[in-house]
Amino acid sequence: MSSAPPSPAFSGSVPELIQKKRGGGTHSRAELDALILGYTRGEVPDYQVAAWLMAVCWRGMTPQETGDLTLSMAASGDLLDLSSLPHTVDKHSTGGVGDKTSLVLTPMLSALGLTVAKMSGRGLAHTGGTIDKLESIPGWHAELSDQAFLRQAREVGLALVGQSKNLAPADGLLYALRDVTATVDCLPLIASSIMSKKLASGAQTIVLDVKVGAGAFMKTLDDGQALAQAMVEIGRHAGRNMRAVLTDMDAPLGYMAGNSLEVQEALATLHGGGPDDLRELCVALAAEALSAAGMPNNAEERARVSLQDGSALGKFRAFVAAQGGDPEYVDAPQRLDVAPGRAELLAPRAGFLEGLDALSVGRSVLLLGGGRERKGEAIDHGVGVELLLKPGERVAAGQAAARLYHRGGRGLERALELLGAGLRIGDTQPQVPPLILGRVGEG
Repeated sequence: MSSAPPSPAFSGSVPELIQKKRGGGTHSRAELDALILGYTRGEVPDYQVAAWLMAVCWRGMTPQETGDLTLSMAASGDLLDLSSLPHTVDKHSTGGVGDKTSLVLTPMLSALGLTVAKMSGRGLAHTGGTIDKLESIPGWHAELSDQAFLRQAREVGLALVGQSKNLAPADGLLYALRDVTATVDCLPLIASSIMSKKLASGAQTIVLDVKVGAGAFMKTLDDGQALAQAMVEIGRHAGRNMRAVLTDMDAPLGYMAGNSLEVQEALATLHGGGPDDLRELCVALAAEALSAAGMPNNAEERARVSLQDGSALGKFRAFVAAQGGDPEYVDAPQRLDVAPGRAELLAPRAGFLEGLDALSVGRSVLLLGGGRERKGEAIDHGVGVELLLKPGERVAAGQAAARLYHRGGRGLERALELLGAGLRIGDTQPQVPPLILGRVGEG
């Protein structure tokens, strides 16, 4: 880790910066450094930053400003130096239900000659976290020293650790303030929040999976497109190779939602099977990463082969073992702990499944104990929801549409109610939207 350089001298005052933005002016990098780094050091009070945030929501920011803001936020803490590693790549998802993509994609990228040295987060509310899922594997741990992290990335090609507390600390401070001042829903602030941690994480190539739909933060394609474009521009402003893929999150990805269940489904994919949507998304993201990193030749075909020839599975096995996990679970995922209780959601009528709302699925997992509403809460890795039907499929009255895995009935009644409210059945077969809705950053 390296620390950020000191901010450039700025002779003005914070009220002047607030007034400038309130009047529609444009900030320089030095001004943003003075504000953001000063706030991180405790030299600028909350009430002044809150006023500035509201001015940003009102007046917006130019792409240059947004990029400079993100660099200032990234510079507020440690900067991970990956320059000694070849072809470093990072992947970020804006959050979804059943999104176990990182578990499949990262070993694919490693098998394809890229280096993944990644910091990942834990789940909060209805969205799951990669670290929680990996901790379903007995013995696996998310803590590595800086030296061990870099050594494993160099030797294995894949290292995943928990989020550093010193990575872009300005983001955490700003987000807490945005949360209580009604300034969360502001595109430059959303994009800079996500990208500040990505830039501080040090990878040269960054691939973004921007989720759109009922189970995602961005509900419409237009909003998702705007966020993807803003983040790609930020990354390019910082000299990174950028790609973004917009993907549908009206329905959960794959069939499983819940930590151990998602690991089982990810491992089925690495073994050459798994659900079509998960496999196709991972192939698309891997191809984008290869192209962005300057390796475009037969990118999609090579990505598919990594799942078929066992090379991605071999990387995942080596990665699990390197971080203390028992690799036998990679070859026998059925041994992972899954809650013993079973209950089924039955279709109230015959017809065609229009959808099972992704947000309802995510919240049901939370009620069963598989998620957390506050950071630091303990979770049950073995509970979750299995979808038994996909949108567009015919369903009979009384047919099981979903299966719930619970422990002692905790949260079961309310979870069934939630899932039932999110179940939509129609008389005619619906048109199912494509999984991949668009791309940003090609060429």
